[in-house]
Amino acid sequence: MKSPQELFDFIEKLKEKRERKLQKPCVYVCVGTGCTASGSRKVYAKFVEVIKAKGLDIKIEKIDDDDEPVKKTGCCGLCSLGPLVKIMPSGITYSHVTVNDVEEIVERTLLKGEAIERLLLTDPITDKKVERLEDATFFKNQTFYIMEAVGTSECESIEDYMARGGYSSLAKVLSGMDRLEIINLIKASGLRGRGGGGFPTGLKWEAAYKSQGDIKYVVCNADEGDPGAFMNRTLLERDPHSVLEGMIIAAYAIGARKGYAYIRAEYPIAVEMFNKAIEDAKRYGLLGKSILGTDFSFDLYVKEGAGAFVCGEETALLASIEGKRGVPRPRPPFPAQSGLWGKPTLINNVESYANVPKIIRDGVENYRKRGVENSPGTKMFSVTGPLKLTGIIEIQFGTTIRYILENICGGTSNGRKIKAIQIGGPSGACLPEELFDLPLDYDSLKSVGAMVGSGGIVAITDDRCMVEVARFFLDFTKRESCGKCVPCREGTMQAYNILEKFTQGKATYEDLENLEYLSEIIKTASLCGLGKTAPNPIISTLKYFRPEYIEHIEGKCPSGMCTAFKKYVIIPEKCKSCSLCARSCPNGAISGERGKPYVIDQEKCIKCGLCVTKCKFGAIELVG
Repeated sequence: MKSPQELFDFIEKLKEKRERKLQKPCVYVCVGTGCTASGSRKVYAKFVEVIKAKGLDIKIEKIDDDDEPVKKTGCCGLCSLGPLVKIMPSGITYSHVTVNDVEEIVERTLLKGEAIERLLLTDPITDKKVERLEDATFFKNQTFYIMEAVGTSECESIEDYMARGGYSSLAKVLSGMDRLEIINLIKASGLRGRGGGGFPTGLKWEAAYKSQGDIKYVVCNADEGDPGAFMNRTLLERDPHSVLEGMIIAAYAIGARKGYAYIRAEYPIAVEMFNKAIEDAKRYGLLGKSILGTDFSFDLYVKEGAGAFVCGEETALLASIEGKRGVPRPRPPFPAQSGLWGKPTLINNVESYANVPKIIRDGVENYRKRGVENSPGTKMFSVTGPLKLTGIIEIQFGTTIRYILENICGGTSNGRKIKAIQIGGPSGACLPEELFDLPLDYDSLKSVGAMVGSGGIVAITDDRCMVEVARFFLDFTKRESCGKCVPCREGTMQAYNILEKFTQGKATYEDLENLEYLSEIIKTASLCGLGKTAPNPIISTLKYFRPEYIEHIEGKCPSGMCTAFKKYVIIPEKCKSCSLCARSCPNGAISGERGKPYVIDQEKCIKCGLCVTKCKFGAIELVG
């Protein structure tokens, strides 16, 4: 492409072509990580094989030579039901598809338009089969904006992205928009960073723009190290060009000529997709020298992260790109003033960049129709836990936690009551059921000691121990501490040791006081944001679930989850004196003699439960 106008004209042609393609018989197979893990790429290959064997690739009228009847699409968010396959033009969608289903799908659905009931999605809320993704409650109750074209976005095709309006914002920017005009547009939109802190994106851009320097950089933080969080990975796999276009526009706005996408190596499909997106953008003249015939040049490279959680912190991430050990540094100076190799650097999250082209294309007013005043737009969340449906969702800010759990995810899968959620990643807070009607936005969550964070939501049912939940998350942040500052390195270890005393039935009221004091020290004195937020699970559970800590001190775990408060006992009436339990006990805690019931020495018992599995008469029970 040699000019913005040429790109505009090309996009218009592709839009018309895409509309015609969607009316032709074709198959969309999800090849995101979740579906790939369930065998979707084998399903894709089988569709190609069957359609070619039947000669349908010739019989089905093509729009052009590149129009193949089997297409790869990105994740729609419903990872638990993959592999997912969508048939157009009917829109019929199937879940848990295997290679053995392919021929029947081709014969009955692709050619005749018939639905195969056994493969259809079952809506857990209505308990009815649905033919189309859009008809499932999971999708109907979401607000799709970033995750547009669910089930029909071709993740490997730059042309498909363009046909959905992609790169028209870049063409608009390079048609004559002033750099400050772009930055003021982002400021007016109210876009806030989607990576955790929620800092106003426009202010970041403005700071980088005003910083003096002959060289500037643009960086995308796609490290996403939070357990159970995979929004960034999903977006990079399903729509990499949306992130790429946002980065190019950001580079133009601040005057950068080079950029890096920092993607963790555990995301091989995302790395592959983004590298392909870069090459395709170069092919169309959207990256490299003299982009679209202008004097703006920009090159972009992928840097694979080694999986350190701390590299999600921006200064540690920059150190890693430079080839140094990934540890944070004190701020100021902020990266916008002194970042990569001491040069002004703009760092934004994957989802933040993906919002930029839409804001420029649709306008500020349209963008702000979604969300709330101080948190406009939408947010992707990954929802996990014992729910009927889990995966990636997109909702507008202001949606309540209860609405997500009940109206999108369908409630619990085990019939238990949800007593809490953990939100914001391992450094997030645990919120009780009485706060489930709280609107999800940056300010509302902050008011109750929580944060949007990366966007992870974990549902916790009433059979879970909140002290153990706090211990579990602190165990992760303790192990992932970079060790640079004492409050985080030593503080998290000591706090973890105290939590272990609680779960082992050895804690005292003094331990409770020490835990509170230590948590505040870690929060206040740690060097970086990761250290400062590490004690959040402790602080929030002490605030909302303090009685559970007290009960542990008094000798009881209210949920019955902590086995230290339980004991295995042998029921005399059922014991046959066979000695199987005694012979299997690894610690010699069981003794007895022939003809008399055996007994368990509670001091020696390590509560491994092996005796229960060995007893053939059901004579051993866990009580307490």
